[in-house]
Amino acid sequence: MSEDHAATPPVATPVVADLGWDAASSTEPPAAVVAPPRREVWANVGHPFASGLLLTIGALVAIGLGVAFINLSTIVIYIVMALFVALALDPVVRRLERRKLARPWGIVLVYGIFGVIVGLVLWFVIPGLFTQIGTVITNLPQTISDAENSQFGKWLARTFGAQTGQVLDQIQAFLLNPANLAAIGGGIVKVGLNIGLAISGGLIILVLSLYFLAGLPAIKVSLAQLTPAHSRPTVTSLTNQITDSIGGYLVGMVILAFCNAIVGLILHLALGLPFPFLMAIAAFCITLIPLIGSVCYWIFATFIALFSDPVAALIFAIVYLIYIQIEAYLLTPRVMNKTVSVPGALVVIGALVGGTLFGLLGALVAIPVTASILLIIKQIFIPRQDAKLRT
Repeated sequence: MSEDHAATPPVATPVVADLGWDAASSTEPPAAVVAPPRREVWANVGHPFASGLLLTIGALVAIGLGVAFINLSTIVIYIVMALFVALALDPVVRRLERRKLARPWGIVLVYGIFGVIVGLVLWFVIPGLFTQIGTVITNLPQTISDAENSQFGKWLARTFGAQTGQVLDQIQAFLLNPANLAAIGGGIVKVGLNIGLAISGGLIILVLSLYFLAGLPAIKVSLAQLTPAHSRPTVTSLTNQITDSIGGYLVGMVILAFCNAIVGLILHLALGLPFPFLMAIAAFCITLIPLIGSVCYWIFATFIALFSDPVAALIFAIVYLIYIQIEAYLLTPRVMNKTVSVPGALVVIGALVGGTLFGLLGALVAIPVTASILLIIKQIFIPRQDAKLRT
């Protein structure tokens, strides 16, 4: 009896874990559940015509979307610029809201002040700018002759030989040829069309920025609602930090560029250097380039001033270099105190990539975009990786 019992192999208790059946509470296992067969569409060689048709349709849709995006690239740039203008003006509007002023009235006040400033700049700067441009074109032969006879020009001739005068003569012949100027500008009609497109684009950006600024709080709420409920507080906080950082950065860059333009204008007027208004506009545009804009303008303006008066150029170089140090150690930390810090290498890389793709606008926008990506990495990606390590 004991031998038969010992010889009998133990009966294993059936376990159907995948089907949720417990052997202790039930006597019969449930019926087998057969999963439906998976149909791999892309690997199905039994219907080559259907697979080829799907692949062709997908490729055509992708090409169509790419062509549509290329054709709409101008509109996309307008939208991005308007959004960044709205983000730049939003901190000012929210500051007015904290002073018990309703948001619609704050927007009206901000745009009114912005319009007055632009009008004053156009009223005082544009006439002198066009006058100086006309003077440059009219007096171009005399300007090149003065450059050749200046002390700096003579030094170049002694250093590099007679080739310096030949290069200047070739530049003069090229610039005074109407055919070359028309080829550079693409023709008078194309230049006029470009000016008209720039004006209409500016008006479109202004109107879009007004709508974006008015609906910015609702846009933030809508973006948060697109995420899962448990992630909405994090997404809301991150969105506010990104918008505050972008707005503070853009306002800070415009303020610093305006300071550079004022300093350049004052130095040119005080030292008697030529084209002060034109160089002030150049200072504003060049110094919008992050990190290296002030240095680039310093080199450019000093080089131009050398052909007029080497002593004045030396004084300009020294004074503007002192201003660069003041800007770097005093103005920039105060103006940029609410923005996300970005490593210098990423600033240069972002400016180069953005400038290559979209010009001056791309160089200006690349830094806040880089800062936003770094913020997302620090607050979302890195905490998730740390959580994986703890588990």
